[in-house]
Amino acid sequence: MTSSVQQDNTPPNAAGPSAAQARREADDPHSPVVRFGARNPLKLDAGVELAHLQIAYQTYGEPNAARSNAILVCHALTGDQHAASLNPVTGKPGWWETLVGPGKPIDTERFYVICANVLGGCMGTTGPSSTNPATGQPYGLDMPVVTIRDMVNAQAMLLDHLGIDKLLCVAGGSMGGMQVLQWAASYPERVFSALPIATGARHSAQNIAFHEVGRQAVMADPDWRGGRYLADGVTPHRGLAVARMAAHITYMSDQSLHNKFGRRLQNREMPTFGFDADFQVESYLRHQGESFVQRFDPNSYLYVTRAMDYFDLAADHDGVLANAFRGSKTRFCVVSFTSDWLFPTEDSRAIVHALNASGANVSFTEIDSDKGHDAFLLHEPELTAITRGFLDSAARAFGLPAARQA
Repeated sequence: MTSSVQQDNTPPNAAGPSAAQARREADDPHSPVVRFGARNPLKLDAGVELAHLQIAYQTYGEPNAARSNAILVCHALTGDQHAASLNPVTGKPGWWETLVGPGKPIDTERFYVICANVLGGCMGTTGPSSTNPATGQPYGLDMPVVTIRDMVNAQAMLLDHLGIDKLLCVAGGSMGGMQVLQWAASYPERVFSALPIATGARHSAQNIAFHEVGRQAVMADPDWRGGRYLADGVTPHRGLAVARMAAHITYMSDQSLHNKFGRRLQNREMPTFGFDADFQVESYLRHQGESFVQRFDPNSYLYVTRAMDYFDLAADHDGVLANAFRGSKTRFCVVSFTSDWLFPTEDSRAIVHALNASGANVSFTEIDSDKGHDAFLLHEPELTAITRGFLDSAARAFGLPAARQA
């Protein structure tokens, strides 16, 4: 096993996000990496071993002497390790800077915050766009299919490398929330508190259906070429853009779309009576698709969506979700949003009921918001207050010094 820090401080491409730059991130990311050799493979749920595993990660803050102030932040479907730092491809701020940073609820002046790119991703952790050491070519579809549990097991290897025996908290939303739940089930002795947000203990049939539409859009693009597009020097941009457009609709709510766009026309007073982007919402979705393809690998999209689809925590415990948390001493705070129809509140209530049945310590809040599923990424004062209060309470119970008063 080797580790290296590749903190290239070169600013992102001034011309804007670059697909070529994103491709370089797959093997040589702008973040620390740990490489595990062939003698330390990761056994996957698919029944095979993945050797030569690479994990890319970011840390914020410093570990205390006892290394007891660590918080693991888990990213969502198309996120990455840059939770509170500039994304080296897009140049945009970190995806969770609403909650992570100095003086914020996940206080980097107080806590040692770790965020890793997930297994199957495309920002430096081994995924389909990574170079397969056996061939010298990108893995493509030769990469084994991975699961949420595989992602978590890879993160556990990273924490072992960093010398973190127990986490003060694991926190994340959406697919990140799935990882939080899997951490609590797989490594209860290593998780003092858990903050799963806008998530579920299994993926619904509706969500699987949305993902399948996106995957089919990617695979129907002639440039997908059976997943071998990188070797052929092309990328299925059109298919991935359509997949992103469809998915992005599910991240918002009808009310948020109405508030943001309504039926307003885009830079015109009359419709064109054609198929240009007449409406602002059409232009917005096209922009979302076009910007996404510059930073994300299409095959990674297939792999991480499939990992979410396979997630069913109860299935691993005789079909009884409460059994996943039986005897757990982990403190839980479960959060949902009223307008989230991708992971509705009933999904969170199912988690809470299972935790109650298992005798776990759990609190639950449904936040009134019109922002839809993406509310966990946006400025929501109630989420900020809940996160701060939950972590302060957990830190006190864990024996950490009280937060400094402003």
